[in-house]
Amino acid sequence: MAAKGKALATIWELPDPLWREIEPLLLEDAPQKTTGRPRVDCRRVLDGIIFRMRSGCQWAKIPCIFGAKSTLHRWFQQWCEHGVMGRIWERLVAHADELGLVQWRWQSADGAMSKARHPGDMVGPNPTDRGKPGTKKSLIVEANGGPLGVVVAGANVHDSKLLDATIESIVGERPDPDEVEQHLCLDKGYDSRAARSTTERQGYVPHVRRIGEEKRGCRRGKPRRWVVERTISWLSKCRAILIRYDKKSVNYLGLIQLACALLWYRRLSS
Repeated sequence: MAAKGKALATIWELPDPLWREIEPLLLEDAPQKTTGRPRVDCRRVLDGIIFRMRSGCQWAKIPCIFGAKSTLHRWFQQWCEHGVMGRIWERLVAHADELGLVQWRWQSADGAMSKARHPGDMVGPNPTDRGKPGTKKSLIVEANGGPLGVVVAGANVHDSKLLDATIESIVGERPDPDEVEQHLCLDKGYDSRAARSTTERQGYVPHVRRIGEEKRGCRRGKPRRWVVERTISWLSKCRAILIRYDKKSVNYLGLIQLACALLWYRRLSS
């Protein structure tokens, strides 16, 4: 997949080049049977999952052209539990890195809270929504906003407590900090001794805006923290990510990982 041409429109169905990348990963997880009933069309199932991720509809409301709702939900849960969505994301990041599209030198991290419609794990009282159930996604991106890692927690978990896990969740192989200097931009929510200690222990040069510090313009060539906020905004255009309907956190995380993979595919195809 070469990087050329115009950026793709929003992906609702798998393009042929993307399917050729994904199919081997699905076969690794569940090889084709030589006997018995033929396996379901995995490409159609994944298209149905993307439709549900984009629209936020109930499983029962997914158009029947994608197959039976029970089949879609069963395969979706299996792929999430087996980490298939994360491996899809990792493969596309690796392709982008080979083409020099991953800018490791400057990275940014931030968290964002979403409503949770149903009780489940990794759900907690949202301090910005009158204590209603909510969930938090903590994301780290490279200089141009390409998502590199994400974790999910309850809405009441502070951003700084998720920083270490967020960095550890980076897909693919992060360059050695001793060979490639890496900077991490963080907002006031990370202005603590623990957060600074975490960034330094992980091999980053921390850039944390101090509590009470006046807003200042960034030096030329230094990316702002808004790149991660923009990526979170892109992800929130998927209604099933903007509002968490999944009771299991692994399923919600799988949707986010799939959306991150599609963001990288768009960059590879642009």
